[in-house]
Amino acid sequence: MEGEAAAPAAGGDTRGLPGKAAGGAEGKASPQELTGTGDTGDPGDGGAPPGGSGRVEGALPKPSTASTDRQRSTEVSALDSFPLRHSNTLTNRQRGNEVSALPATLDTLSIHQLAAQGELSQLKEHLRKGENLVNKPDERGFTPLIWAAAFGEIETVRHLLEWGADPHALAKERESALSLASMGGYTDIVIMLLERNVDINIYDWNGGTPLLYAVRGNHVKCVEALLARGADLTTEADSGYTPMDLAVALGHKKVQQVIENHILRLFQNKGLE
Repeated sequence: MEGEAAAPAAGGDTRGLPGKAAGGAEGKASPQELTGTGDTGDPGDGGAPPGGSGRVEGALPKPSTASTDRQRSTEVSALDSFPLRHSNTLTNRQRGNEVSALPATLDTLSIHQLAAQGELSQLKEHLRKGENLVNKPDERGFTPLIWAAAFGEIETVRHLLEWGADPHALAKERESALSLASMGGYTDIVIMLLERNVDINIYDWNGGTPLLYAVRGNHVKCVEALLARGADLTTEADSGYTPMDLAVALGHKKVQQVIENHILRLFQNKGLE
């Protein structure tokens, strides 16, 4: 970002990837088309949400070497057709930016795009124009909160919740702020949403849960946070994979260890009862 608009890269083929390509803000591309790891202390876990723009039939499929290679090849550097460059490391406030785009560009953005970009001052001005705008869905059912969570915009999520955003809101295909934050590995946002008593085992149209998406993205800290707060390890995606099955199949050894340690603690606690 850093004060200029950018021409984003186009999305790739999403066949064989976990999860669907969700609707974009005001007709733009999906929030899964993000890059990098979460900006909440989970760097290097190796999982970025998959790019692309097509609906995937069957989420979290049994992975193969070919599908894993295809995933790496289709990760994109920015939202397809999104007018601004997305930072995958810090929020605007953390970068010290007051504005991250040219004013003329900001004037053309919707509340959903402003939320995704973390433009707090402009977003607040827009929200003052109507009582119900804070929870206004776009054409795919995504609210500003869902967009901010998908992009890892921590301060925007925090402010939207303070302004009355509904953390329980679901998009048209049951996408949630929690699932998309888990997909991106944004652990602080995941914890923030769980503190609002959202359903930790919420599932989307293809049976994907926050834990399954965190495992798929190899987001170790996010997996730890979800398990510590009671995420169900037995839930299967439509493909039949449990979180542990998925971690083993993908070779995510740190995630496997986290799950194994969690199971061991459960058995130990049960033995003490």
